[in-house]
Amino acid sequence: MITSAAVNLEYQPDPRSLAEKAYQILVRKIIRLELMPGEPLADKVLIEELGIGRTPIREALQRLAVEGLVAHIPNRGMFVTEVNATNAQHIYEFRSLIEGKAARLAATRATEKEVRDLTALHLSLVEATEADDIDRYVDCDRQFYSVLARAAQNIYLAEVIPRLFNLHLRLWFMISERVGGWHEIARAHEEMTKDVVDAIARHEPDEAELGIKIYVHRRHQDIRAFL
Repeated sequence: MITSAAVNLEYQPDPRSLAEKAYQILVRKIIRLELMPGEPLADKVLIEELGIGRTPIREALQRLAVEGLVAHIPNRGMFVTEVNATNAQHIYEFRSLIEGKAARLAATRATEKEVRDLTALHLSLVEATEADDIDRYVDCDRQFYSVLARAAQNIYLAEVIPRLFNLHLRLWFMISERVGGWHEIARAHEEMTKDVVDAIARHEPDEAELGIKIYVHRRHQDIRAFL
């Protein structure tokens, strides 16, 4: 019997260094809109707020810039990247291609353990929503996509999907804020994860890919409504 017990995954680096600590704090703030799109990221302010030195903070900002969450504007400094209709479209188009392909490959390559892990994580998402635990929900969702990438058995997909996750999670929080809460959009996501996992377990690549593509398309429609 598969339960919703947490899956033991190394989906992100262990935050042992100060640079990693700074990155984890900043990425959380950006994704959850505590640092708003377009907001400046001054070294002095971040040093005081985070209690971390200039060098690790700059390393974290450079990493976030590579991931597309922070932008450097010459002669002005670092800023949280803006969200507009064009870059949101690019994110969702890329997400549909990459995650859809990962689901398709997983339907033909996933091991029994990976299917069990995906099923357990789907159940954990449902439980987190019912418990109104957004932190657990985000953690389980990150793990879900990590396992999906691993199940695709393609090293390049496994590298890209975790980086893409932070970009679309910020859009997810923006949609949630506009609709007045995260539970409704979370339940729609859980319908997708259930259908995709079922398709992977039955070795149905077309269904697995289509399930993700339909979900991504609907979230793109959601955010287009207010951008």
